[in-house]
Amino acid sequence: MLRNVAEIDLSTSVLGQKVSMPICVGATAMQCMAHVDGELATVRACRSLGTGMLLSSWATSSIEEVAEAGPEALRWLQLYIYKDREVTKQLVRRAEWMGYKAIFVTVDTPYLGNRFDDVRNRFKLPPQLRMKNFETNDLAFSPKENFGDNSGLAAYVAKAIDPSISWEDIKWLRRLTSLPIVAKGILRGDDAREAVKHGLDGILVSNHGGRQLDGVPATIDVLPEIVEAVEGKVEVFLDGGVRKGTDILKALALGAKAVFVGRPIIWGLALQGEKGVQDVLEILKEEFWLAMALSGKTWYSHLQLLFFWVSLGQAPWWREVNLKGKRMESFGV
Repeated sequence: MLRNVAEIDLSTSVLGQKVSMPICVGATAMQCMAHVDGELATVRACRSLGTGMLLSSWATSSIEEVAEAGPEALRWLQLYIYKDREVTKQLVRRAEWMGYKAIFVTVDTPYLGNRFDDVRNRFKLPPQLRMKNFETNDLAFSPKENFGDNSGLAAYVAKAIDPSISWEDIKWLRRLTSLPIVAKGILRGDDAREAVKHGLDGILVSNHGGRQLDGVPATIDVLPEIVEAVEGKVEVFLDGGVRKGTDILKALALGAKAVFVGRPIIWGLALQGEKGVQDVLEILKEEFWLAMALSGKTWYSHLQLLFFWVSLGQAPWWREVNLKGKRMESFGV
């Protein structure tokens, strides 16, 4: 209490690139299903707020179209490793050519999880849409394809995505590009250590929105284990369940460099396009600013002196390692 919080600096960097706040847009596929402008509206909103957008490989706007819509926006590409490695290679090359600053490789989707609504709906894209990063109908998830009674997306993943990928494929990807590579979908400390060992530049702690394996832990609960495992050698990010400013405060206090937001962005996009996305980001920014002020902090790095309890109990990394010999402040969750 009684600290000067009139001026609060929310800016930080992600993989060496400056952002106005530690709140970025996560990879959400097929955004034109929510709004006609889809990913183009989202990247424009990110440009306006000075933050980054993680573009899904399964976007309904192409890598090139998104770059042209937001040339000054910070952009990264989310990547699956396809059975046809040439497809994967060309996605990476196009991202490099169009000024994307990193590759986030998804590691938790050898197959698609049981998404019962998608099965009941026999999910596929509307007839006017396709995944625009691919030329052929089978890879573009064309609505012309017959997927039978199953989820079309589950059938697509089984057909196109390589379920045999291993750390050897991560080595291949590392040799392929000089861009920073982040592993998206890690939930265990031992996997995080392997990622560091194989030369990756970051970890995105993610449970794929809880849609892959039902019952996996919340990302906020495993975050301290991941932070401890990487020992400060790479940047750690978090997605999943970020809905308000105090969620962001907790994630950063537990060691995340930034958070990525998915569903709320789509809600804003569906409601009002670019303005809706911008409104969601501004609300989160304002709430995070207020949470910082009420915690007596003026810069994000100061949050690491907060003492957190998470839903599984007191975070052991901060209790046993990070806070030894340091002055701590209690902040209940």
